[in-house]
Amino acid sequence: MTALLTHQDCIAHEVPRRHPESSARIHSILQHLKETGLLQDVSTVTPDLVAYEHLTRVHTEAYVENLKQLSPDEGLVRLDIDTAMGPTTLSAARRAAGATTNAVDLALQDVHRRSFCVVRPPGHHAETDHLMGFCLFNSIAVAADYALDRVSRVAVLDFDVHHGNGTVEIFADRPEVLVCSSFQYPCYPYRLQEIERSNIVNTPLPEGTGSREFRLAIERDWISAIEKHKPELFLVSAGFDAHQEDPFAGLSLVDDDYRWITNLIVDLSKQFAGGRVVSTLEGGYELNALARSAKIHLEALL
Repeated sequence: MTALLTHQDCIAHEVPRRHPESSARIHSILQHLKETGLLQDVSTVTPDLVAYEHLTRVHTEAYVENLKQLSPDEGLVRLDIDTAMGPTTLSAARRAAGATTNAVDLALQDVHRRSFCVVRPPGHHAETDHLMGFCLFNSIAVAADYALDRVSRVAVLDFDVHHGNGTVEIFADRPEVLVCSSFQYPCYPYRLQEIERSNIVNTPLPEGTGSREFRLAIERDWISAIEKHKPELFLVSAGFDAHQEDPFAGLSLVDDDYRWITNLIVDLSKQFAGGRVVSTLEGGYELNALARSAKIHLEALL
């Protein structure tokens, strides 16, 4: 059975009024899963707080310690133009990373070979010592590094509309991690989108890209890289903001594209990794499109 990992801490994480990365994102997904009956088909798991020692394997100790010191007792602290921190933010970010490491354990112990972590804040923009784009800790990178204690090769697949710059920066010089990222180009975060490494596959997509062009690009760029790398675990940065209804970028994917790419990932995971897939929520800000797309993604992970 596929696992769903989520926690109240991730809902409690506060953001400024009218901020797009709000707790309504989690509420909308869970409510839609409940209404459609899909919650009955998964095993709900309560994740742990990630240990600081796992965070400091992908982030610097100084960076992690600084975030601990900045955590306020009340109110919100602006960390940059996009990212704020409240009293519950540090716990939420640790819980999000803890969900991914718990999901790695579940997969590698064959308890639940596939998992979806419905958590926030997102993580894929967080670099080794730099936060940005709502992201404090790079949860998927923490999971990948954690998994490498037990497997030799992993793949991180990122289909968020924004480039997974943090994951790319963290693993650019670690060939045991294949990172494939599709993203609107040019678009935020305007970092590391043209980096050239044998283990980094960037798939830039022009504004307006729709289903056909998206699928062709993924097939062209990702499949051969995955077949060459032969990952023993698949990790997914599942952002749903490339949807045509999402207001914060300009790609034109539809609901079924998320079924298609998840089916592709699951099929490849069965070929190389015993069907083991750990997915975590990244972006997606139009609540109806987010809820539908996340439900489709989870359904394809069953």
